[in-house]
Amino acid sequence: MCGITARVGTDGSLGPLLDSLKRLEYRGYDSAGIAVQNGAGISINKCKGEVSALEDALATVSHDGPIGIGHTRWSTHGSPSDVNAHPHTGNDGRVAAVHNGIIENYVELREELTERGSRFTSETDTEVIPHLVEERLAAGDDPETAFRTAIDRLEGSYAIAVIIDDEPAVYATRNGSPLVIGVGDDARYLASDVPAFLHRTDQVVYLEDDDVVVLTADDHRITDLRGTPITRPIETVDWDPEDAEKGSYDHYMLKEIHEQPMALRQTLHGRIGDDDVDLESFPPGTFEEVDRVRLLACGTSYHAGMYGEWLLSNNGVDANTFIASEYSAYPAPVDESTLVIGVTQSGETADTLEALSAAREQGARTLAVTNVIGSTAARTCDDALFIRAGPEIGVAATKTFSSQVAALVLLTERLVRDMTGEPTTDYETRFDALESLPDHVESVVNGTQAASISQRWLGDSGHFFIGRGGAYSVALEGALKFKEITYEHAEGFAAGELKHGPLALVTPETPVFAVGTGHHQSRLESNVNEIQSRGAPVVVVAPRTATRLVDTADEFLPVPATHPDLVAILANVQLQLIAYHAANEMDRSIDKPRNLAKSVTVE
Repeated sequence: MCGITARVGTDGSLGPLLDSLKRLEYRGYDSAGIAVQNGAGISINKCKGEVSALEDALATVSHDGPIGIGHTRWSTHGSPSDVNAHPHTGNDGRVAAVHNGIIENYVELREELTERGSRFTSETDTEVIPHLVEERLAAGDDPETAFRTAIDRLEGSYAIAVIIDDEPAVYATRNGSPLVIGVGDDARYLASDVPAFLHRTDQVVYLEDDDVVVLTADDHRITDLRGTPITRPIETVDWDPEDAEKGSYDHYMLKEIHEQPMALRQTLHGRIGDDDVDLESFPPGTFEEVDRVRLLACGTSYHAGMYGEWLLSNNGVDANTFIASEYSAYPAPVDESTLVIGVTQSGETADTLEALSAAREQGARTLAVTNVIGSTAARTCDDALFIRAGPEIGVAATKTFSSQVAALVLLTERLVRDMTGEPTTDYETRFDALESLPDHVESVVNGTQAASISQRWLGDSGHFFIGRGGAYSVALEGALKFKEITYEHAEGFAAGELKHGPLALVTPETPVFAVGTGHHQSRLESNVNEIQSRGAPVVVVAPRTATRLVDTADEFLPVPATHPDLVAILANVQLQLIAYHAANEMDRSIDKPRNLAKSVTVE
């Protein structure tokens, strides 16, 4: 979750580092700091709170330097404080380090180092790193050897960047946490994620686990842990730098909700043929040897996975979705005939990567559905399907959910045809509806009444979201969005489960949002009647063609009439807008909700 940035150039790095930290704020953090070589040693400024507080502190700093590292910290060891903020140094301040991840053996290392004279000032696991490097330098090692030897002592997951006074380089490595190099004309950059430096360069090098990199102003050198040279390709990121800017919108989340039509066009472009889907690396017959499908994901991606499971199951494929963080506790039986699909926006979600690794060890074939080319999931899975949604900065996922579901609709067609020998039911009209989906989403975004409805129906004791079939996963997603950014209680339920417990919570102060798709419509109408008989108001999100459901609603949010398999995608956009406008009315921190982060890279 923490954000790492580094820069080696020929001019001052303080400004670019601060700018990169601002662009990494979406990852979630509670403190921030920067260290630069300023000609008289390593200057460190760090503090608890937001990057803006660090910026204020730096306003009085007069010494800059060409080499530096920066960090936004999410607390794991030690409370949020100025002292625990990164960067950390050793005894004499010659070495400074930033770190994302968890050093599992830091207690033993700290005890060893203390016995040999190291003095620790923080509660963090990270502080052992500069002490280890400093100790090896004192023993006569050259900087790269000292760094490599120190890293060899660490156990756990980490991305690390270190600077050493008087050395014209940044030393870095990764194991389980992302790091990417940016190749500029007159500088080299390092960061946890591309948006940190995308406005400066679109030329990137994705590092892999156990890579060790020495970064200088005009070069980078990568080796393995033993020092053997490694070549990693320089790739061009096809994201427009403006895609990672907020522009005229008040919040990134609102911008990204409005970007969904374009994101969907990118997801679908060139992938729908006259009579079949065209998924680049997955021609007909790709999955003929697959007998069953398992989907692994967390959070919003889990809800997208549920949508995919529903589509696959409805078309005769043995499919199940599992919460990746629970996979080690409840592992699914898999073998070489099982396709395990990891759904992960960033491709770096620690729980999903661990679950995918466990599935591979059991012999399963793995496929990543992800947004990030070069991500760990994309590189380590057997195959990858990219959703092509562009950068998403808001912590609450919006356009990536829509694009994940659209990509899974396409993938479902390929899987069903390969595994059953037949196309999906009614695929022609679904294809037509998919091609119209971006325009339909645009009409929802431009014509929504979510702002006024969210103000009228803010509940005093909770907000419930219900749906059936594919709409169930969207009900869960709607509730998640609402609780994420409003901090109000919200729950999603399968509509048929209301009478098995949740009805006890229904009161006139608990508005219920019911998603109607055209599937199971009469049953959903019955559920709405159950709710209204208990005095609760019901907001129906459905096409106008669902006349009986619409007529019974206390409030109505329309979506275009389309193939019933896709209506829930449109309904989800309305629920995103409901959550956004409610949170805005309550003056919540919409883009950076409390306690949450965009990329969850620790378990």
